[in-house]
Amino acid sequence: MNIIFLGPPGAGKGTQAQKICAALKIPQISTGDILRRAMKEGTETGLKAKSFIDLGQLVPDDVIIDIVKERLAMDDCKNGYILDGFPRTVPQAEALDTFATIDSVIDLEVDDQVLVDRLSGRRVCVKCGATYHLSMLNGAVSCTVCGEELIQRNDDKAETVLNRLKVYHAQTAPLIGYYEKKGLLHKVDGAQGLDNTYQAILKTLGAQA
Repeated sequence: MNIIFLGPPGAGKGTQAQKICAALKIPQISTGDILRRAMKEGTETGLKAKSFIDLGQLVPDDVIIDIVKERLAMDDCKNGYILDGFPRTVPQAEALDTFATIDSVIDLEVDDQVLVDRLSGRRVCVKCGATYHLSMLNGAVSCTVCGEELIQRNDDKAETVLNRLKVYHAQTAPLIGYYEKKGLLHKVDGAQGLDNTYQAILKTLGAQA
């Protein structure tokens, strides 16, 4: 089963993709991961991507598309995969249609204010990377795992989150209409808790854990 996960920043796409991949025994394809892998392995497209990143520029669509195409051609994708972070725009989706057949698109829906509260309340340990939320810390300021300081990452600050959501709605949200017209879109409430969301996605896909 070839699946795309859509949803705004903080909706839980990465976490849910990992859980669904484990249940279906298929790989999670993250654009960030495959970019880093292609650059590390020194593939032709990986080197192209590196030339833009080294200059502080965005990697162009054609390079991203080529890297995704390379990744989906690998043996571990033969029985399916989950695309997380690609496509981000309708032109990318149209390009994907030329070399892949998508079976289902999961759109995790979460209100913007819930996402702002969720992300701006997140705190991360500077040493071990453990993640917490202010609502669960009861005033604690250090990591319960290693005792180090907890910080708020810059991209979790409320103003940054709002900007990320603005970019998402402008660029990525049109994909919802694109896949809805194709009859592939399935909307799932992403604010119902980790386990309930997971079970809802499994049910939507007609799968069992």
